[in-house]
Amino acid sequence: MRRLRPWALVLGALLCACAGAGAAAGAGPALRSYPHSAVLDGAGAYRLRWGRRGSALALRLEVRTRGYVGFGLSASGGMASADIVVGGVERGQPYLQDYFTDENRVLKKDPQQDYHLEYAMENSTHTILAFSRELHTCDTNDKSITESTVRVIWAYHHKDLGEAGQNYHGSNRGTKSLRLLNPEREEVLSASLPYFDLTNKDVPVPDKDTTYWCQMFKIPVQHEKHHVTKVEPLIQKGHENLVHHILLYQCSSNLNDSVLDYGHECYHPNMPDSFLTCETVIFAWAIGGEGFTYPPHVGLSIGTAADPLFVLMEVHYDNPSYTEGMIDNSGLRLIYTPVLRKYDAGVIEAGLWVSLFHNIPPGMPEFVSEGHCTLECLEEALGAERPAGIQVFAVLLHAHLAGRAIRMRHFHNGEEQKLLAYDDEFDFNFQEFQYLKEERTILPGDNLITECHYSTVDRIRMTWGGLSTRNEMCLSYLLYYPRINLTRCASIPDIMEQLQFIGVKEIYRPVRTWPFIIKSPKQYKNLSFMDAMNKFKWSRSEGLSYNQLVLKLPVNVRCSKTDNAEWSIQGMTALPPEIERPYKTEPVICSSSSCLSCSLFLTLLFVVHITASTIGNTGPSV
Repeated sequence: MRRLRPWALVLGALLCACAGAGAAAGAGPALRSYPHSAVLDGAGAYRLRWGRRGSALALRLEVRTRGYVGFGLSASGGMASADIVVGGVERGQPYLQDYFTDENRVLKKDPQQDYHLEYAMENSTHTILAFSRELHTCDTNDKSITESTVRVIWAYHHKDLGEAGQNYHGSNRGTKSLRLLNPEREEVLSASLPYFDLTNKDVPVPDKDTTYWCQMFKIPVQHEKHHVTKVEPLIQKGHENLVHHILLYQCSSNLNDSVLDYGHECYHPNMPDSFLTCETVIFAWAIGGEGFTYPPHVGLSIGTAADPLFVLMEVHYDNPSYTEGMIDNSGLRLIYTPVLRKYDAGVIEAGLWVSLFHNIPPGMPEFVSEGHCTLECLEEALGAERPAGIQVFAVLLHAHLAGRAIRMRHFHNGEEQKLLAYDDEFDFNFQEFQYLKEERTILPGDNLITECHYSTVDRIRMTWGGLSTRNEMCLSYLLYYPRINLTRCASIPDIMEQLQFIGVKEIYRPVRTWPFIIKSPKQYKNLSFMDAMNKFKWSRSEGLSYNQLVLKLPVNVRCSKTDNAEWSIQGMTALPPEIERPYKTEPVICSSSSCLSCSLFLTLLFVVHITASTIGNTGPSV
């Protein structure tokens, strides 16, 4: 019988392995190939593991079922217009199919199969699927995977897909927002590291839609410098949707322990005066976020005279159903170390100062607001404190229910740089710090713009800047080092020119009420400016013209230090920079399945060539 050449044996083995990828119930790649993981359901039955591999994303699904498993990416978090893959193991044979749905949620097989099975396994309880996909394919039915929030959808069934057609998954389905390319950074911390908790004590949450609760705490670490290396949210079980965000502020060091006796509603006429001394944000957490780990060379300094001694924890409770009788004990855990790091971290709040001067007309499919961390503020503050600049290493982008996308734009000497941070699929229920792939230097004379995109198509009245989740915000929290005396770098648009757009000619002066009252013309006489804006008949064309006006208006500069102090530029008027609108996104380079096949084929040929050469050099086989 004719003996096969060694290279032919190798080629045959490789082609068989390729064609039947995953057919064998082997161990598959080690879990270290998937550095990130998340449990997608409440029962712990569906776990997703993932990791980036060059221009592709590798995923592994571990699901408690012996039937089919579904996984997808969706702009809305629902089945409409989704990018879906379904797979399983049926009678020992693996299967994986790329599907998509139209706007009517009809499931269709994708003619271009871009999900590639690596292996599949099934035991008496679980199905495991490992597959990969390019971040950007050439398929209009696929959803690109970017650093923005991704709404993952999942489903499973106890039967396989082919046993009885398309079995409906029933209640075994759900959605979860993740950042597949910018997840929480894992760092192994010693279990023996000390920590302290800042938690509310039996706070009665009022039966109203929005409550801000403030509680003063004293940092227990004193007299010796330490660094906080990680902050974790401690959200009371069952209150995951109630606690919307938590801010931690540094307060005046001149306070005493008498301020620790009780908590109170924030921004309330009767709140303690001590709360007014707490202006410097030192940490921020928002709904859906995990714990935050500082980079190895940076930490939040505590224990010295320059560090926070008294802190105010502000908890935003979101209770749209007006549920009564809820008691909350949520808060934060701060893990710290005596082993000092090289730099102290700081936080700058940038964007639009939260006020009624920020407003959005109703019925708008898109409206853009901009908050300016102005050249003038950064010139003065950085010029005095840190001429060499600061290094930003993480950013939290923050808006409320009308928010659809947020970008942090960076300009140096008038030239636009790469986006500092962005989220083009903003999810109100999932807000966390984004780690920058590379730290960004911010220099004196730079300027930063927080650009927020909103949709108010389902609203019939104006949306106002404010504290409620039905109001809006447009903020960025920048984590940076080394710490300087700059806590807020924001702006307020001019209100009078906004009112002139709707025909307001004169207001009553001096201003003795808030919101102030209009004097003329007749149709607005004795109305507050809020009532006048709501009375105006907004159309989409009027809203678009108004948007173009607002983006060009002069802004009032907010440039704050710690302890309620201000830089001299505070309160002055500045013109927004001339910038390109809309922002031009970087072109996406996509890879098709055919390209992947070519790449795989070339790789096989290369391996075969090397292997054949090696075998040929070993001498004749016996």
